[in-house]
Amino acid sequence: MPVKRYYCPVEVTVDLIGGKWKPVILAHLKEGVRRYGELRRLMPSTSEKMLIQQLRELEAAGLVRRTAFDTVPPQVEYDLTEEGWSLVPVLTALYEWGEKRCERTGIAVELPR
Repeated sequence: MPVKRYYCPVEVTVDLIGGKWKPVILAHLKEGVRRYGELRRLMPSTSEKMLIQQLRELEAAGLVRRTAFDTVPPQVEYDLTEEGWSLVPVLTALYEWGEKRCERTGIAVELPR
């Protein structure tokens, strides 16, 4: 399989965390370890299938760690790896820019309960 070629460092970042949900998942995980159910509640607009797919891709990229506990019912937790933690300044910048954009344009953000 040929090595993927990039022509700008931003391509590398977007390739790993691009899309609608990956940055949101990472932003929630930068706040701490989250169980799968917590992530579902924090992201009510995403489907279960999409959330699982995005979590798997982030895990495969080495940004998220999945820990499964041998319990009934099964318990699964997600947290950032060391590589994932290196994205925190980027995620913080995205969050702060979005916050200011909301203020400038009057966009309301409804926080899940």
